[in-house]
Amino acid sequence: MVAGEGTEHVGVDREGQSWDVTRAWVEKGLAEEERIEDVARLRGGWTSEMRRLDICGRDGRRSLVLRSFVKPFYVRHAEGLLNREAAILRLLGSTDVPAAALVAVDATAQYCDHPSLLMSLLPGAVRLSDEGAGRRAELLARQLLRIHRVSVTAQTRPRAYQAWASPERVSPPEDTERPELWQWAVDVIRREPPEYPACFLHRDFHPGNVLFTGDVDGLRISGVVDWVETSWGPADLDVAHCSTALALLHGVSAGMRFADLYVAAGGTLAEDHASHLYWRLLDALAFAPDAEKVAVPWREVGRTDLTPALLTRRLEGYLQALFARYA
Repeated sequence: MVAGEGTEHVGVDREGQSWDVTRAWVEKGLAEEERIEDVARLRGGWTSEMRRLDICGRDGRRSLVLRSFVKPFYVRHAEGLLNREAAILRLLGSTDVPAAALVAVDATAQYCDHPSLLMSLLPGAVRLSDEGAGRRAELLARQLLRIHRVSVTAQTRPRAYQAWASPERVSPPEDTERPELWQWAVDVIRREPPEYPACFLHRDFHPGNVLFTGDVDGLRISGVVDWVETSWGPADLDVAHCSTALALLHGVSAGMRFADLYVAAGGTLAEDHASHLYWRLLDALAFAPDAEKVAVPWREVGRTDLTPALLTRRLEGYLQALFARYA
């Protein structure tokens, strides 16, 4: 997420809905003499409204981030999503994963206008440009491996992963010139999921959910955000999701390279090509027909070149490349 231009009054959102109750909830939890001074919309999100709240008080200034679900679908599922994220942020507080610190959560909107979670502001910004993408991918692979190595107990283990695609739900592009490619891909995921050693998954790890600071030799990951989908499952699935995103953002070769970077960093993926192909396609097919859902926030942060036509070409090219390597 990155800050939007300017600031706006914290009491009203872009549709004119009231945020006064949410503001009162936030301020009730602040330290004595602290108050909300400004609020800036954070761009780059899709599922929720994100705001940076600038707090001033006797001890100086600090900033928090407020996530609120306002879309009807996410409001219905907010209790599970936000409570899951809250639990994960508590867990990650004792690890080397650069995640936000939980401040408060109201997953059922008992005290807020909308289901909301309040957390610390992480430094850095999302970087999605083609320039420097190769170096960032190396850092992404190393960071993902550290996430997969997070240790959990039976009590803190997240839920089992959920597939985001199924054969009957895949919609190929209407104007595709390669219907047989799509059918081939759909046939691959008709099988039962392969067996796998399970680990801790971010489940939505991609460049849009990672913050960077510095340049060239000083480049580093300063934060990983959006933990609402955290799951327990195969490392291949997290690698697959980031690979698909990289293919859409930077081209097919970038998407194909990421798994190699993950292995080079010390990660382990399915040795059986058919099993690895299953996970890669299970993720890629969830982006059909044109990956417009992810492109909207990416365009908001400057990638206006990511047109539906370009994304469709890249997604089809990525499917073909997966078959060429793993089939």
